[in-house]
Amino acid sequence: MKTQSSAIAPAPIAVSTPSASRSVGTLQAALGVVAFSLTFPATAWGLEGFGPWSLVAVRSVLAALIAGGCLLAVGAPVPARRHWAGLAVVAAGVVIGFPMLTTLALRTSTTAHAAVVVGLLPLTTALLSALRMGTRPSRTFWLAALAGAGAVVAFTVQQSGGALSTADLYLFGALLVCAAGYTEGGRLARVMPGWQVIGWALVLCLPLSVPAAAVALAHEPVALTGHSVAGLLWVAAGSQFLGLVVWYRGMAAIGIPKASQLQLAQPLLTLVWSVLLLGEHLTPAAPLTAAAVLVCIAVTQRARG
Repeated sequence: MKTQSSAIAPAPIAVSTPSASRSVGTLQAALGVVAFSLTFPATAWGLEGFGPWSLVAVRSVLAALIAGGCLLAVGAPVPARRHWAGLAVVAAGVVIGFPMLTTLALRTSTTAHAAVVVGLLPLTTALLSALRMGTRPSRTFWLAALAGAGAVVAFTVQQSGGALSTADLYLFGALLVCAAGYTEGGRLARVMPGWQVIGWALVLCLPLSVPAAAVALAHEPVALTGHSVAGLLWVAAGSQFLGLVVWYRGMAAIGIPKASQLQLAQPLLTLVWSVLLLGEHLTPAAPLTAAAVLVCIAVTQRARG
């Protein structure tokens, strides 16, 4: 008896194509960059009413409360023990280290200068990703990334008269710790939802951030103004949580090296915000440098992995 070999096939299941997934991932990473580009102007606003230590500690507490509420609302499972070391790196880099060091730098540095210096972050992240995860971008990718970094270094030296300022040292330290947090967060976002990566990292910091906020608020004067409150709310909800949610999702989708190079656009965006929101005056070198690193984005995104 002949067996039936042509049974009715099940309806095809719609799946996203690799190109569509990459497009969505690129969009998510780009939204993260837009959120991050507002961080320095918002920090400058926050410093109008808060001391540097108070601003960093309170933003961490507020962001952790938002993240913790979301984790509770969806009943997110506690991460496996093997992921906590990585979450600690994320917490140390993007929750504590980068906000603290950049806030200290912005006490004496303009947001325009700080933004262009932080243009080194994409290259730093790509390098750490190669060391930590064994990623191997193409030679074209590295040449474009180095060109963008070279423009940033030249700008920094020109602006500082050939010598590094204390603010620059803070900013370079911020680059290293943030790149480490981005790399580890991008790795974790492959095994858990990206928003839970930053969510658990923020919650992990609560035992430190709550007492730190209490001590800082007791010792630093606070003057609540429209700018200071708006700046605090943005760095807490936008930069510290929502921006990192889409950023880690984007890195998981398109890879850490390519996502990191989208941040070459961040200095240019921050320069625009610094003029519109803070009334800063730019030297001709600042927008020219930002435009130069922006050109490198197209090359890095088209380069083969």
